[in-house]
Amino acid sequence: MTDLATLLDERAIARMIVDYAALNDAGEWDALAALYLPHGRMNRPTQPDKWVEGAEAILAAFRARPPRASRHIVGNIRVDVVGDRATATSQILLFTAPDSAPLVGTYRDVLQRTAAGWRFAERAGSLDFN
Repeated sequence: MTDLATLLDERAIARMIVDYAALNDAGEWDALAALYLPHGRMNRPTQPDKWVEGAEAILAAFRARPPRASRHIVGNIRVDVVGDRATATSQILLFTAPDSAPLVGTYRDVLQRTAAGWRFAERAGSLDFN
């Protein structure tokens, strides 16, 4: 793989992580769940021991969430690509309205290249401060 190809993959993954936050804030659950492999899994930073497995279950989990106003701020995205697999870490700052204190957390991602582009195989979140 060339340096340029690696940079393009890293950029595509970083964009996907930012898009994930934007889709989450917009309540676009179908598009968000489509970022996962069919057998992908995720947890929420507030429930790091509770895994949701499979894209359909992930979609159902987001649809079941009560409506809320939120803004996810994503930073410090680091991506490592090895062939058709990648890992990434990012920090998240979450604001929810009307009365929640901001939350700071970390995501650790495992990604797989597919014919449709990069997809999450696993998205593991945790809170950095309680």
